[in-house]
Amino acid sequence: MRVDLRLLLILLVVACLALLPVAALLAEEPYWMRFWSRIMILGLAAAGLNLILGFGGLVSFGHAMYVAIGAYTVGALRHHGVEGGLPDILVALGASAGVGLLIGAICLRTSGIFFIMITLAFAQMTYFFFVSLEQYGGDDGMRIASGTQLGPLHLDDTLTLYYSAFLLLCGVIFLTWRLVNARFGMVIRGARSNEQRMAALGIPVFRYRLTAYVISAMICALAGVLLANLTLYISPAYTHWTRSGELLIMVILGGLGTLFGPVIGAIVLLQLEDLLAHITQHWQLFLGPILILVVLFARGGLLGLLAPRQVSQRPAEEIDG
Repeated sequence: MRVDLRLLLILLVVACLALLPVAALLAEEPYWMRFWSRIMILGLAAAGLNLILGFGGLVSFGHAMYVAIGAYTVGALRHHGVEGGLPDILVALGASAGVGLLIGAICLRTSGIFFIMITLAFAQMTYFFFVSLEQYGGDDGMRIASGTQLGPLHLDDTLTLYYSAFLLLCGVIFLTWRLVNARFGMVIRGARSNEQRMAALGIPVFRYRLTAYVISAMICALAGVLLANLTLYISPAYTHWTRSGELLIMVILGGLGTLFGPVIGAIVLLQLEDLLAHITQHWQLFLGPILILVVLFARGGLLGLLAPRQVSQRPAEEIDG
């Protein structure tokens, strides 16, 4: 009986994430929960990007701006005295959907390098827009007085935030699974392979891609809301193009077009950063070659290394011929 190593790894990771707060409390290491909360939040944002990158083949260098929109929503509402968790979530989702609809409608009329450059341009415009907001701290950023409160739940509480991020991450992965295995996902993946053929069949590819882009933006905004509650701080740095690059690395590192790949990528990337930072202050110098080696020798990402090998059933003479 063949064992699916990828499934075993995913189940092991999910079990470890579910039980980690227990280990942290027993070891009296609350830092573990904050560190792994950050991993899951960025994994959530990477999962949002994966919807259009891994399944749709759209390389976006601007998805960090939606994380920033979610974070700035929490900071701006607190700054103006608006309390409660529902406004945080609704405004973040609404703002990211509106911005995603506008930017997506422009970007998706292009493809390839042009799509990449336009998303990068919008990300930089958003960065300088947040820098210009002096009432929210401008370039220095701003502290957030209190976190999001959903009834009895306070997301600025470490344990509550941890499990909120965990449940939301599981929910988004399940949503992605449903989407990519429905007609919607078939169209998105088909357009990645051959957009002209899908259009010739009478399928409105642009509308499907735009919908996927907006959903992706909203997922990233939810990650931004959680990130603001984790740090209780907002900064224009959240929307810098390098942050979008980190999300890209997480998706590629874990495995493009795999449901759990972005989470694995986030875990490996942030653990590598933390480990190397404890060894040397020049940790980025060593992180780069490691990532290059992974890309060169694990084309399908880290999850791809565990995929069962496909054995050709074609007869030898057919191959030789």
